[in-house]
Amino acid sequence: MADVITYRDAVAEGLAREMRRDTSVVCLGEDIGAAGGVFKTTVGLLPEFGPGRVWDTPISEQAIVGAAMGAALTGMRPVAEIMFSDFLACCWDYLANEIPKVRYMTGGQVTVPLVVRTANGGGLGFGAQHSQATENWALAVPGLKIAAPATPADVVGMMAAAIRSDDPVVFFEHKALFATKGAPPPPGHLVELGRAAVVREGADVTLVALASTVPLALKAADALSGEGIEAEVIDLRCLVPLDMATVLASLAGTSRLVTVEENPYQGGWGGTVVSVVADEGFELLDAPVRRVAGECVPLPFADALEEQVVPTVGKVVAEVRRLAAY
Repeated sequence: MADVITYRDAVAEGLAREMRRDTSVVCLGEDIGAAGGVFKTTVGLLPEFGPGRVWDTPISEQAIVGAAMGAALTGMRPVAEIMFSDFLACCWDYLANEIPKVRYMTGGQVTVPLVVRTANGGGLGFGAQHSQATENWALAVPGLKIAAPATPADVVGMMAAAIRSDDPVVFFEHKALFATKGAPPPPGHLVELGRAAVVREGADVTLVALASTVPLALKAADALSGEGIEAEVIDLRCLVPLDMATVLASLAGTSRLVTVEENPYQGGWGGTVVSVVADEGFELLDAPVRRVAGECVPLPFADALEEQVVPTVGKVVAEVRRLAAY
């Protein structure tokens, strides 16, 4: 295998590995077959696995997720693609009211082992209806697992765990990360869902990030290091299950916390992280907690305006400086 792999290619690689391993895994979605996906994340699947396992669907999010639910109920392991995470709203009844509740309502007799993959987030100037980071939508629904990898290797390892899960998983692939490159995953790579990663060690402040905000937090940490402030960066990787043990262990060393999230401040996942810290780690803190998050406005098309709305390296650095001086 090559020395590096792109995040985009890692999606196709992760799917192909699981489809080779388990014949019950099928993929369905708009333009995922001959076109290789609108973001080229399913390239090579149709030639290898054929139309019996790679299904091009009509432009209907309800049909895609409804068919995936039915397939999962009959023993298949479907992976449904919703092209943009904003369009999860079009199939929200299935995603919020049906799929996550079947196992509970049947007393565990029936599971719905499916994955809904979706391209998430901003940074590419796609405007208000195609740029939202919507992890916090899914976070409000009990019964869904939520994965959001930041690196190509994690894409493959977490995809394997998601497809093998007997519970439904919403798998957020960040559009701004598709072209990024990283170390290729080893054969059989598996990353347990709900296990955060400490991707940079530091003693002065803990930065908790997810998906696109992980490289952003790392850049901020590098800038702060030049000022004598060493930040520890945690990649949550998943929101459900949520690995708060890793966050609290980091806080025991740093005593300061900043969450860095792309979704809007109002109802964002950082609020959940901060509330658990207040409940279970209040004595660890030597300063107020800070949340760097998206603004509570629709996302603009214009690059210069979008940058005002989403988290940036500069915003993170400014918050950490304030905390360090507290």
